[in-house]
Amino acid sequence: MSEPKLEANFSMLTMSIASSAAMSMGLAPNPQTNETQKDKDMARFNIDLLIMLQEKTKNNLNDEEKRFLDSVVTDLQMKFLQM
Repeated sequence: MSEPKLEANFSMLTMSIASSAAMSMGLAPNPQTNETQKDKDMARFNIDLLIMLQEKTKNNLNDEEKRFLDSVVTDLQMKFLQM
C-alpha cells in the first residue's frame, strides 16, 4: 500500500512553519535527531514568518484558513511568552 500523497495547500504551509517554531521552542523533537532543543531566535523568526503571512494574505483567505492561521499564531505566541 502506498502512502497518501501530501497535498500542497495553505494549511500545510502554515503547519510546516508552525512545526519549525514548536521545535525551536523545545515543544517537539527534531525528527532527524529525535532531540529537543531551544532556539529562541529561530522560534521568533518562525512566528514572525506566520505573522507576515497573516498580513500578506489579509482578505485573501477563506474563513476557515483565516481562523486556522489566527489560532496557530496566537497559540505559538502564548507558548513563546511562557518559554
